[in-house]
Amino acid sequence: MSLWRIFVLNILAIETSTEYCSVALWRDGALSGRCERVGQKHSEMLLPMVDDLLQASGSKLQAMNGIAFGKGPGSFTGVRIACSVAQGLAFGAGLQVVGVCTLEALAEASGRGKVIAALDARMEELYLAAYEKRDGEWTTVIAPCLCKAEDAPLVEGNGWFGCGSGFALNDALRTRYGAQLCGVEALAVPQADAVACIAAREFTGGKAVDAALALPLYLRDKVALTTRERQR
Repeated sequence: MSLWRIFVLNILAIETSTEYCSVALWRDGALSGRCERVGQKHSEMLLPMVDDLLQASGSKLQAMNGIAFGKGPGSFTGVRIACSVAQGLAFGAGLQVVGVCTLEALAEASGRGKVIAALDARMEELYLAAYEKRDGEWTTVIAPCLCKAEDAPLVEGNGWFGCGSGFALNDALRTRYGAQLCGVEALAVPQADAVACIAAREFTGGKAVDAALALPLYLRDKVALTTRERQR
């Protein structure tokens, strides 16, 4: 893949899968962005943050080559907001989109070569995946899945770096991987700048799709327990 082609791109990226709301611009290889902890106010904050970033950079949405978004897994509402806003902006500007897995975005932001990424999925479960970077590209070792910490899929070898809120819940996940972990960053959250970096490679590789084909990655169809399930 030509590095020149990756750098000569303008991409708007958005990420709202956790309590943080972030936006980023990839402009010919240079990144700028905004990130705020907004709780449940993504729908109120996202578009003003996009407008602010575009104005501050002197860019227009129509000048973008495409729009990237964190497609999940993560908060059901947050993932849906990112997908729908990306679709709406892309439709209006006639752009294509790329959805980036939030777990892969965690791996990208870690700066490590072997990463186990895990996010709190609530209900005592995790969203988890493992990636290894080979020749500058992420290879999926464990596909994104929903699991309990004690049942997390195993990996081979040592030197794995753990990141994401899944490692902050309790010691079960650290115990599961034990000495295979070389370190952990439990406070790491998916952010738009990492989404933009991955999306730049996807756009260059011709993997962008029409806005109508943008899909979220939920992993869980059921987002709440019944009263009986909670009591049990």
